[in-house]
Amino acid sequence: MTTATMSTFFALLSLACWAATIALVVLALASRFGGQERAGELLDAIGEQALWLAWLIAAVAMAGSLYYSEVAHFVPCELCWYQRICMYPLAVVLLVAALRRDRGIWRYAIGPLAIGAVIGTYHTQLQAFPTQHSFCAATIPCNIRFVWKFGFVSLPFMALAGFCCIASLVLVAARLDRAEP
Repeated sequence: MTTATMSTFFALLSLACWAATIALVVLALASRFGGQERAGELLDAIGEQALWLAWLIAAVAMAGSLYYSEVAHFVPCELCWYQRICMYPLAVVLLVAALRRDRGIWRYAIGPLAIGAVIGTYHTQLQAFPTQHSFCAATIPCNIRFVWKFGFVSLPFMALAGFCCIASLVLVAARLDRAEP
C-alpha cells in the first residue's frame, strides 16, 4: 500500500473517532440532562467494551505513528514527539486496564489524555494555518503538512481525534464504575 492510501485510511479512522466522540457526548448529555433512560442504557452497553475500544484506538494510533516514521520516513517534529509520549504508554496501560476490567483507569489516564489533547489542538491549528511562527526547530518545523486529507485532516488532527475518543471511552467506562455499589 502507498503512503497516500494509508493516509486516507488513517484520516477516515480519525473522522470515525470524531463521530464516536460526538455521539458519546450527546448520549451522556441526553442521559444526564434530557432524562433519556434509553441513552443511559446505551452508554452502559458501550461502557462494557469501552476499555477494549480505547485500547484499540491507542494501539492503532501508535502503529500509525510508527508507520509514518519508520515506513513513510516522515521525521516527527517536537510536538509530534510530545504527542507520542502521551499516546504510546496509553496503548499498554489501556490493555492492562481492559484485561483487568479496571474502570478506574480514568484516574491515571486522564492526565496524558488531556496533555496530548492540548498539544494536539495547538499542533492542529499550526498545521491548519501554516504561515504562523512555531517554536519548533527550523530543520523539522511543526507546521509542515506531511498529510493533508480532505482539506483539513493532518497528522496532529488524527492524534487529537484519538485522544478525544479515548478520553470519552474511558469516561464512559468510569460511569459504570461509579454505578456499581
